[in-house]
Amino acid sequence: MVDINVVMEIVKEASALFASREAAAHIVEKGRADFVTEVDFKVQQFVEERLRTAYPAIQFMSEEADNSAICKDGYYWVLDPVDGTTNLIHDYRRSAISLALMKGGESLLGIIYNPYADEMFYAEKGKGSFLNGRQIFVSSEPTMEKSLIAFGTSPYSKEISTEIFMLVDRIYKDCADVRRTASAALDLADVACGRIEAYFERRLKLWDYAAGMLLIREAGGKVLYYDGREAADDQVADILAGNTAIADKILNCYFAENNLFMA
Repeated sequence: MVDINVVMEIVKEASALFASREAAAHIVEKGRADFVTEVDFKVQQFVEERLRTAYPAIQFMSEEADNSAICKDGYYWVLDPVDGTTNLIHDYRRSAISLALMKGGESLLGIIYNPYADEMFYAEKGKGSFLNGRQIFVSSEPTMEKSLIAFGTSPYSKEISTEIFMLVDRIYKDCADVRRTASAALDLADVACGRIEAYFERRLKLWDYAAGMLLIREAGGKVLYYDGREAADDQVADILAGNTAIADKILNCYFAENNLFMA
């Protein structure tokens, strides 16, 4: 139904818009620590127009759109036009386009493109995960002491920062080291290709994790809610991703110990 090569080309063409520092400097503050730039809007417009032309029957969900009419029983695109907008504003060069095709709570296709490194991560359900044409797999490291763990600070919800950093402190003391990069999509992609063993963050939006969720599962890993259920298509969710051994250790040792199993 969908040609992933066509979709990847659309995403790659759209990423050229990241280069405009002038557009990145046009900023609207949506909320506390929550920004959107002209780049976000231009990427969204470009990708949406091209996808609607190529696949007019598929619905379109995006971070910068009104998604109230989306029927999740049908097929729908889930786009984050710039994952890592604050990074883009600061020219930190850790931002990506994240795009998934979903239906009924499942990601069927996932693409994450980092234009700064020219890294195209992609997966189709049942066909494996790939980076620039090479199949990728999650890390096989089973021990916390040798694991590199990424986390997010949930910057739009700073009222829970104490809880977050207490958990990070516990994990940091037991693992090799921790990383905080401010791009959920790229952290999930790094889990999928084995660069890090796990990643966790509270209150992610669906467009933050929809593509990365499929990448990790097709690479042999797990993507869970904090209560241990398999992640699906919740609009806002607490997400834990990793290889099986480390995801299970974090879930059962650290989340349970800190009463982070959500109702």
